[in-house]
Amino acid sequence: MEYDKAITNRLKRIEGQVRGVLGMLEEGKDCREIVTQLTAIRTAVDRTVGAVIGDNLEHCIQEELAQGNSPDQVIKEAVGLLVKSR
Repeated sequence: MEYDKAITNRLKRIEGQVRGVLGMLEEGKDCREIVTQLTAIRTAVDRTVGAVIGDNLEHCIQEELAQGNSPDQVIKEAVGLLVKSR
């Protein structure tokens, strides 16, 4: 499956945030600032997981419907992935 350029951009942004936190650690920044940044990273990762699952779900449902199948199993798997990611 091919992923949207937006997913790649999100991950690159997250990578930059992680590098920023590493720099903050090396500089001895206050733990509250670091935790704030880590929370932002976690939120960004959660949103990216949702975007990946959403894109994949849409693709898989279309495939199942094109084959004349019910997409119920694909939907259950996607929900399982969302629950697991929390």
